[in-house]
Amino acid sequence: MLESKRHFQILDGLRGVAAVAIVVFHFMEIVYLPSQNFIGHGFLAVDFFFCLSGFVIAYAYDDRTGEMGKLAFFKRRLIRLHPLVVLGTVLGLLTFLFDPFGGSADNYDVGTIILIVVCSLLLIPFPVMEDRFFNLFGLNAPAWSLFWEYVANLAYIFIFRKMARQYLLLLALLMAFALFYVAYNSDSVMGGWNGETFWDGGARIGYSFLAGMLICRSNWIIRTKLGFFGLSLLLLSAFLLPFFAKNWLVELAVVLFYFPLIVSLGAGTYQDGWLTKVCTFSGNISYPLYMTHYAVMWVFADYYNDNHPGTLQLAIIISIGTVLLVGFAYLAMKVYDIPVRRYLSRKWR
Repeated sequence: MLESKRHFQILDGLRGVAAVAIVVFHFMEIVYLPSQNFIGHGFLAVDFFFCLSGFVIAYAYDDRTGEMGKLAFFKRRLIRLHPLVVLGTVLGLLTFLFDPFGGSADNYDVGTIILIVVCSLLLIPFPVMEDRFFNLFGLNAPAWSLFWEYVANLAYIFIFRKMARQYLLLLALLMAFALFYVAYNSDSVMGGWNGETFWDGGARIGYSFLAGMLICRSNWIIRTKLGFFGLSLLLLSAFLLPFFAKNWLVELAVVLFYFPLIVSLGAGTYQDGWLTKVCTFSGNISYPLYMTHYAVMWVFADYYNDNHPGTLQLAIIISIGTVLLVGFAYLAMKVYDIPVRRYLSRKWR
């Protein structure tokens, strides 16, 4: 059924651009504070993902959830999302136990490690790893956003899909105020990834997911000829923004207004020729890249702390590392993610 609907190739491509940006950001934040590196706002890619997710879920399922039912919807989402949650946990565990540059596995007893693994596999927040800044998921830090993605999906199937557009708009405005409160108090919208800022993640996905839904239901789609390259530059400009005196206001404006605009433009842009293949590839590897890259980041952090490489060496390491991570994401998609999802789809059908 989903294949009969239009496919938004540009939005697929932009998802990949955002995934690569966040990989580079994670490399860079190990070396420099966000305010001191060139892609210091790369973490905002998560908010773009949330907005895009709301748009895609509403577009794909608004007119079909009634006929497929709640359980079938959640099975679909579980099959789509969870295999890579498992792979990210396994990779995180391997690099945690066998970090060639030291690591901190000796600081934990076997029982605690088993509990950390189980919670990571089941997406149960468990911020107990002090040496990893109390990440909600110490073995695979980006999984915090997947936790909130599941929450948003449950809210969609039980609440949002039945809500009239005016009530969705009212709820989105309330979440915008919640996000304003978070940004003002924290001086940033960066929270949600650790125990201390847990509820910030709820405000981030609450607004952006609803904004994406509203774009779809209201048909707020802007026709443009910017194409994939033009919109990629617009998206990247948000991640490359410098830091300002009232930086939290800038971040808030990007999340509240700029990313919904990018989604609206992306939904109204058509792409043909060889760039369609680029968009398809970019979209396909975006989620595998996002969910598998962070195992390498802890190893890189230990390497950096031990060796303190120079600027040129860092540039080479980060450039090659990003390319290799993209290649690994493609391999993970082909060898693991697609076969597992096909198997589960056949079994549950």
